[in-house]
Amino acid sequence: MIAYDVQGPVGAPVVVLGGSLGTTRAMWDEQLPALTRAFRVVRYDHRGHGASPVPPGPYTIAGLTGDVLALLDHLDIPRAHFGGLSLGGMIAMYLAATHPERVDRLALICTSAHLPPARAWLARAATVRNGGTRAVADTVVARWFTPAFAATPRAAELREQLIRSPAEGYAACCEAIATLDLRPLLARIRAYTLVIAGAEDPATPPVHAEVIGTGIPDAHLAVLRDAAHLANVELADRVTAMLVEHWTAPPFVE
Repeated sequence: MIAYDVQGPVGAPVVVLGGSLGTTRAMWDEQLPALTRAFRVVRYDHRGHGASPVPPGPYTIAGLTGDVLALLDHLDIPRAHFGGLSLGGMIAMYLAATHPERVDRLALICTSAHLPPARAWLARAATVRNGGTRAVADTVVARWFTPAFAATPRAAELREQLIRSPAEGYAACCEAIATLDLRPLLARIRAYTLVIAGAEDPATPPVHAEVIGTGIPDAHLAVLRDAAHLANVELADRVTAMLVEHWTAPPFVE
């Protein structure tokens, strides 16, 4: 079982949050106070991250999604809203396409349905296996945040999350991303979907959000200025407000 925590009022609508490669569920700390006023919030650590086990590979997006489904079953949650950033968004898309009965509304932040070239992910996996996550920390954090935010204490905390990530878990997730192509599945997603991109994101530039927003029927796309990859951290208040609005808005009626 992957590691998780649950906060918020019992009986409230459930929100499940999945984070970025190289982070823990603590990357959602900025969202927690507002979300737990209206929702029962489940945060989890990906396989090979944080307090979750590090099983031997290979890892796949389908397998990582299976971990989330097992968690939902363990917690007796038949259906929930989902929020995913980067790797968490990839998992949320796959879950919504293959198990639509489990997904109510979907929020996809700074993520991609297809993130080539595969050789770059395989090279990163090899680097981490040889030198640990510290070997890629400076490069990764420079892509997570704009230069101004990268100098803040919160950015330093996220860098420590990355450095503490198990090398094998991080590398195996890189290999899962290398083989990712969710584009053929996007049209199958029927969840009411919000897609958020950071205008300054070099990891998943807005063109990736445009592919998702076009591929998922009736998805809404928002591109945020002055945000890089971890937009939920860098523009915490803005992203939190967008999530609350998305998950509490009245149902869309044609």
